[in-house]
Amino acid sequence: MAEMEQQNDSGVGTLYHVKILHSSATDVYDHDGSADLGIGDLVLVPTRYGLELGRINGIARRARGDNKEPQLICRKATQADCERYELHKKKEESAFQVCREKISEHELDMKLVSAHYCIDEKKILFYFTAENRVDFRQLVKDLVGIFKTRIELRQIGVRDEARVVGGMGVCGRTFCCHGVTDRLRAVSIKMAKEQNLTLNSMKISGPCGRLLCCLAYEYDTYRECKKALPSEGTRIRTARGTLKVVDINIFSQQARLEAEDGGCVMLSFDNFQHDSKRNQWQIREQRGAQ
Repeated sequence: MAEMEQQNDSGVGTLYHVKILHSSATDVYDHDGSADLGIGDLVLVPTRYGLELGRINGIARRARGDNKEPQLICRKATQADCERYELHKKKEESAFQVCREKISEHELDMKLVSAHYCIDEKKILFYFTAENRVDFRQLVKDLVGIFKTRIELRQIGVRDEARVVGGMGVCGRTFCCHGVTDRLRAVSIKMAKEQNLTLNSMKISGPCGRLLCCLAYEYDTYRECKKALPSEGTRIRTARGTLKVVDINIFSQQARLEAEDGGCVMLSFDNFQHDSKRNQWQIREQRGAQ
C-alpha cells in the first residue's frame, strides 16, 4: 500500500521535491526507479540553466489538473560529483570578485548576487539585480576573455536574491524563501489586513524589501474561520440595542462588540448565528458584558 501511495498518477515512477543547492529553488522531479532514493539524498537534476546538484526534500504528489510532465532525475550524485561541486564553490568566489570589479570598471548600475558553475557544462552563470535594463555586452566580452568559457548573466528579482544568498529574518530564523518554502508564493497587503497585523511596511516586510513570506502561511486559516463570523463593522440588533463588531480575535475565539452607549461586550464565536432568510447576523446569548 505504501509503495502504491508513492506512485504518481501516470504510474511511471515516484515524484520527489528536489531543492537545488545553489539557488535554494525547489521543483518536482520524476524518477524511473532505477536507484533507491530517500529523503536527504543528493541527486543530479536538469534545470533551465544546466545540470544541477540537488537534495531530495520528500515525496511529492501530482496536483489535480496538473498536466505538466515533470523532468526526470538524472541519477544519484556520486562522491566525484560532490567533490566537483565543492571545487566549483571555491572557483565561484574568485569569479564573483572578478565580475564585481569589472562591473565597477564599466560603471554599470547593477548588483552582483552570485557566480555559479554548472556541474555538467563549462559555463559560468552570474546572477544580478538591477532597477532598470542594463547593457552588459562589453562586460560579457571581458569575462569571456578572462575565463575562456561561456558566460551567462541572469537578472533576478530581490526575492530571488534573498533566496539565493540566505540570511536571518526578524524572527531569528533562516529566511523562509531560503530554507522553508518550496516556491516564492505571491504575498499581498490583504493577507496582513485579514490577520489584523500592522500595516506599517517596515514591520511586515523582509530584508528583501518585499512583504514577508510568512504572511501567506495562516492567511487561508484566517479566511476560512472568518467565513462563519460577521465581518468587522457589522451592526447587530439585540435587546440591549445595536452592537457593532470592532474586533475578531482568532486566537481567543472571541469577538469584541461596541454598544451605542460606549460599553464593550466580549462574545465567543459560538454566540453568533446567521439568519439566511433575513440575511442578517444574530446573537444567541450575550456573556461577559464589561
